[in-house]
Amino acid sequence: MNELTWIITGATRGFGRSMAEDALSRGDSVVAAVRRPEAMADLTGKYPDQLEVVRFDATSVDGVAAVVSAATDRFGRIDVLVNNAGRGYVGAAEEVTEAELRESMELHLFVPVALTQAVLPIMRRQGGGTIVQMSSQGGRRSFPGVGAYTCAKFALEGWSEALAGEVAPFGVRVMIVEPSRFRTAFNEAGVLAFAEVSEVYRDVLAEVRARMATADGVQEGDPDAAATVIADLVHSDAVPLRLPLGAEAVEQIGTSYRTNLALLEQWAEVARGTDFAPTT
Repeated sequence: MNELTWIITGATRGFGRSMAEDALSRGDSVVAAVRRPEAMADLTGKYPDQLEVVRFDATSVDGVAAVVSAATDRFGRIDVLVNNAGRGYVGAAEEVTEAELRESMELHLFVPVALTQAVLPIMRRQGGGTIVQMSSQGGRRSFPGVGAYTCAKFALEGWSEALAGEVAPFGVRVMIVEPSRFRTAFNEAGVLAFAEVSEVYRDVLAEVRARMATADGVQEGDPDAAATVIADLVHSDAVPLRLPLGAEAVEQIGTSYRTNLALLEQWAEVARGTDFAPTT
């Protein structure tokens, strides 16, 4: 099929908005699962036959069934699920509260898992589909001050890598997208969450906090360009398991791979020495 039906969470701005606009411009249909449906009014007016907007709180699994039903009731099928909704959390491990950590895990892991589980039976019956998991360069490499965010992205990537092998026999593809800094709402005041600063970590994380707080509007990545790449791949015959986006992502993820490979080789003999001795 040339025309696809997408579900996109967090479609009011950033990557989600860019992907929705790109898909609609191609003639695809989109179910936008968003917290503020009124923010999609302009696209609803422009694409009344292709766009369905559903109110959805991406920090709770409660609305998952309604989103999936909206897609099948309106368009009869689901070809693409984009788990895009997310936000950043900044703070040291001792500063981030349990509630903040749990919210990050709900938003970036448990709700995407629930949505994926809900669409898979439909995709299997159709004989195909694509799951797009919007991760981050932080899904492969973490750094001080963002553990509450990256731990959820690491978990999503591990779960999705296993998923890819499980659903491939049914024609369902999984693509994990790992962007660097893109000019989305991620770093906006009121979107990016900061834990209460402690005296212990005030100086340790001062640079990280400042860098995250001042990045809005100067990020290198173009979300419209990213959306075009993602949609082109979704419409193609093959998708990569992992797709880094942005020059910084290529550099940071590449550095992570090389560093970890060097550590593996450094400690390889020690590691091998923990096996039982071979029997003769």
